[in-house]
Amino acid sequence: MANLKLQTSVAAVVAPNDALNIPYPGDNTASPNNSAWPCVLYVGGAGNLRVLPAGNTTPVTLFGVAAGTFIPIQVVRVYSTSTTATNILALW
Repeated sequence: MANLKLQTSVAAVVAPNDALNIPYPGDNTASPNNSAWPCVLYVGGAGNLRVLPAGNTTPVTLFGVAAGTFIPIQVVRVYSTSTTATNILALW
């Protein structure tokens, strides 16, 4: 991933939740019914990460994510079940 440049304008701490999508903390007027805005994640503490990708209806688990990793998958939810990674940030 040489020369990869990640730029975001909004960030929020993620509270893993099995039932709720990650809430977008910015202006939601462009998103009808405050639906989920896909984001990428930063993982500050190593572990497993179970997520719902934006284009899927089935969650996936990423095993052994290292601390300090950016996850290049657009996600709408981080599940508390099976997630052991910590210090997760959502970036839009």
